[in-house]
Amino acid sequence: MTTPVHLLSLGVASPPHILHQDEVVELGRSIFAPRFPAFERMVPAFYNAGVRTRQVAMPIAWYLQPRSWPERGEAFLQGALDLFCRSAEAALAEAGLTGADIDTIVTVSTTGIATPSLEALAMKRMGFRPDASRVPVFGLGCAGGVTGLGLATRLAQSQPGSRVLLVCVELCSMAFHLDEPTKTDLISTAIFGDGAAACVLASDPEGFATVTGRAEHTWPDTLDIMGWRVDAMGLGVVLTRDLPPFVEREIKPAMEEMLAGQGLVIDDVDRFICHPGGMKVLEAIEGAFGLGQGTLDHEREVLADHGNMSSPTVLFILDKARRAGLPKRSVITAMGPGFTTSSVTLAAA
Repeated sequence: MTTPVHLLSLGVASPPHILHQDEVVELGRSIFAPRFPAFERMVPAFYNAGVRTRQVAMPIAWYLQPRSWPERGEAFLQGALDLFCRSAEAALAEAGLTGADIDTIVTVSTTGIATPSLEALAMKRMGFRPDASRVPVFGLGCAGGVTGLGLATRLAQSQPGSRVLLVCVELCSMAFHLDEPTKTDLISTAIFGDGAAACVLASDPEGFATVTGRAEHTWPDTLDIMGWRVDAMGLGVVLTRDLPPFVEREIKPAMEEMLAGQGLVIDDVDRFICHPGGMKVLEAIEGAFGLGQGTLDHEREVLADHGNMSSPTVLFILDKARRAGLPKRSVITAMGPGFTTSSVTLAAA
């Protein structure tokens, strides 16, 4: 790292329609049980997922009808654009800036397709300048919040004095399928929600944290762990391996390698801020890093209140952590399709 880059602000946004887990179980029973005989054996997974409520972009009745890819695409554009603007407006307001002050916009999203991309669709409402650079990023999945933060840091660093807006927005509910329920579909129904988070980065010597390092690690021959399948209905979840044992076995050596490039070891980190893929993944991370069970408390709270929103989730957790008071050094980390883990190291202001 050369030019220091600071996180000036952070804003989050959730869609208006709230789903309680009990309601999801009953809906799942009415929809899936007649065609998926193992449904009742899967019910404990809903209650063990660590999710109490989550928010989705459309009214629940919308999801109970078969939806084509064009219908899902239109719903994504509508919901994602609103969440993009609301989270970005919150981040800009906290930083005391307007859209016209932003030089580069990085948009991270993997749950829908927008061309023109979301920041272009939002330009009039947000007041972005015509000469602002646009950097849409697709395909990072749950790792997108951290990888996007690292990318935004590099862009801010490359042009000292510039201001970079990062927006992560996901509508995971668009992957809800009625046609051919599988175990993977049921697990995703138990944990995923919608949301957006945004932050402003700059080399200005202000803000609540300084980015001091970033790194990524991709494991060979792991393309089947996580991703999307594409069919006539749209995007569907791919999750073909038992993820928690993989995390417990592999995440610590990968983190040690990523930190070593910054001259650090795991014991130098005061707080890990982790994307919660689910409760079992959180427990696997705690075990791998030698943390006491329950240490990742902000992660559990966000998972309980919002579900797994994919890329924005870790920024929701960062928001909780900074409001509680960031320690001297923290590491934000998330895993996603590839199979990849990303990390960003922060020093508290």
